[in-house]
Amino acid sequence: MHVRDFLAHLRSLPDYEGQIVHLEQIPPRVARYGALAHPLPSALQQALERRGVRHFYSHQAQAINAARAGRSVMVATGTASGKTLCYNVPVLEAILRDPLSRALYLFPTKALAQDQLRALNELAAPLETIHPATYDGDTSQNARARIRRMAQIILSNPDMLNVGILPNHPAWAPFFRHLKYVVLDEAHTYRGILGSHIACLLRRLRRVCELYGAQPQFILCSATVANPDEHASRLTGQEVIVVDEDGAPQGPRQFAFWDPPVVDRKLGLRRSVNSEATAILAEMVKQGLRNITFARTRKVAELILLYAQQALRPQWPELVGRVSAYRSGYLPEERREIERRLFSGELLGVAATNALELGIDVGQLDATVLVGYPGTIASTRQQAGRAGRGKREALSILIGEDNPLDQFFMHHPQELFGRSPEHALIDPGNPYILKAHLPCAALEWPLTAKDEPLFGPGYREVLDTLEKQGVLTHRGERWMLAADDYPAQRVNLRSASGERYLLLDETQNYRTLEEVEADTAFIRIYPGAIYLHQAEAYLITRLDLVGRIAYARPVEVSYYTQPREINEVHIIRSTQARPLPSTDLFFGLVRVTQQVIGYRRKQHFTEAVLTDEPLDLPSFTFETQALWFEVPAELQTRALHQGLDFEGGLHAIEHACIGILPLFAMCDRNDIGGLSTVSHADTGRPQVFIYDGYPGGVGIVKKGFELIEPLWQRTLNVLRECPCEAGCPSCIQSPKCGNNNEPLDKAAAIVILEGLLG
Repeated sequence: MHVRDFLAHLRSLPDYEGQIVHLEQIPPRVARYGALAHPLPSALQQALERRGVRHFYSHQAQAINAARAGRSVMVATGTASGKTLCYNVPVLEAILRDPLSRALYLFPTKALAQDQLRALNELAAPLETIHPATYDGDTSQNARARIRRMAQIILSNPDMLNVGILPNHPAWAPFFRHLKYVVLDEAHTYRGILGSHIACLLRRLRRVCELYGAQPQFILCSATVANPDEHASRLTGQEVIVVDEDGAPQGPRQFAFWDPPVVDRKLGLRRSVNSEATAILAEMVKQGLRNITFARTRKVAELILLYAQQALRPQWPELVGRVSAYRSGYLPEERREIERRLFSGELLGVAATNALELGIDVGQLDATVLVGYPGTIASTRQQAGRAGRGKREALSILIGEDNPLDQFFMHHPQELFGRSPEHALIDPGNPYILKAHLPCAALEWPLTAKDEPLFGPGYREVLDTLEKQGVLTHRGERWMLAADDYPAQRVNLRSASGERYLLLDETQNYRTLEEVEADTAFIRIYPGAIYLHQAEAYLITRLDLVGRIAYARPVEVSYYTQPREINEVHIIRSTQARPLPSTDLFFGLVRVTQQVIGYRRKQHFTEAVLTDEPLDLPSFTFETQALWFEVPAELQTRALHQGLDFEGGLHAIEHACIGILPLFAMCDRNDIGGLSTVSHADTGRPQVFIYDGYPGGVGIVKKGFELIEPLWQRTLNVLRECPCEAGCPSCIQSPKCGNNNEPLDKAAAIVILEGLLG
């Protein structure tokens, strides 16, 4: 079936009830070309022409010219726009002109590094003097010394740079001495905690390079973000030139907004988004359309695979083996095999997390399905852009979940196409992250006062803390490790704590299934949880808090589990205040105590709550950034005079604002927490708090602090437009609420927000 006919096919099916609420026809875009400032070496020009490259798109030419002029560059253009040439061309040219030149390519995953190595080898094959190689955890010990000595281009990842390369820099001395370029691909993925870690890691890299007399240029490639200049500068600590006008061609695309039908209008309940996604995926596979169905979580990706296999098995058993899941947590060889099968066309459909959002070449795809808004406009464009590369026609379907942000886009589809992407937010000065990286830097070379401009204003305070804790010792003007240690091995780039739990299968000689970050362990592997691994359900039978081990056994169940948590927030200090016409807004440091108090069993397909189960798990306390505002007494009086529940209104505003904040900051709803109360212990007044869900914070709620009025207005619009009577998951209910979404009062929230906005 042709892509353009598939939507008509969906409309003809018995289960279609008008789910397509908007269809955006995105016209094709013609290529725009640019010229290089001066010719390339003839050998490189010929190699490019052999690969079919005879002209450069305008953004490619601009980026290459800037790099050749000695500038660091941030290329922020669309998926499949040829960003790889923006760094391969200047790197290859530099090595051809000076064979001692070196380049370090950093990719967020080993899979992407291997994929880019294939492309680089194909381009550089005629250039016999070019020797690229990957250097990561899969590289054999026998090959490592040879690669350090011979390879001019090293393709690696931040994890290997952290734990394997920088701490052993003397063995890399010739490489660092001649390092000319550092390439950071998929830079938009380095946000939040991960991005803050990467910023500190790159400062350690610059420090080691300076030790050997090198000052490499950075070339960053990214999806479009609202603040490419700021993001690149905060990541690298350097000024960059931004190239963000995309000159690549694009084929026509249909982008459909699919809103699951309402099954209970009074309660605002919709048909399961997972069931809708399963039906679409199964139909695409039946019609021979190659697709990726993107899910926001590992669990949902596995559920959709399970449902799709069940849907295909009765009448289409030959297609069951042509669908798969794909996510992080799988073993490397499993992921490589799935990638190979997708590229070859053996697989017709893959239910994937954003692990396949990145630029791995998976061949020619016809369609993408986005199960819920991915959380950012950048990710939406990246995921949709995996289909229809070049001039091919493509289809993308966004299925709206029953949360405020998804429903906002279902009602305002033009907002997705008309607004700029969100801000990518990181905080290299997060004290928890600095505390992890400064011991690593001290091992690489003793720290001094000269390093303060590199690491930022929190540098000295964290040094003093590490010295008091006996981690560092101060000798003369230098700080060094106090003991023989290897601190990099304890740095988890994806977590503020750096600690992990092992998940073991107790029926298979305690085989390791996965590793789970300690920061999220209690909401994923609590006793009684159903954990999905490769579409197999595992029941968590017990949790060893001391040994950090979760035990599981395979089960067959017709439900999944969802945790519930409660929290407390105490103000440490406010650092900023904004007087508003209706109230005062504050930003500062708070102490948060979170506790998972139970979980729900929810039936597959129907999402019906089967049981609520209590849990007795320890609480988790951390300090983070927060915004908070008081609700004036006159608004409380106004709500009470109308017979409304003021406390329920505050609670509803907290939930709804958390749901809408990702519209302004590049984050996920789960990256944020909140608290509302009619009388906060620290102020004695009605208060609403919204806080970063990471120790130390990464700047998410700081963006909310700066844009509070637009945040309130968008939240008010969502509440007014939601067709439910008293509040539902699409506006004010939260799946994580430890208070069972009680009390909640939608009407009171509208009254309060109208008052706050004047």
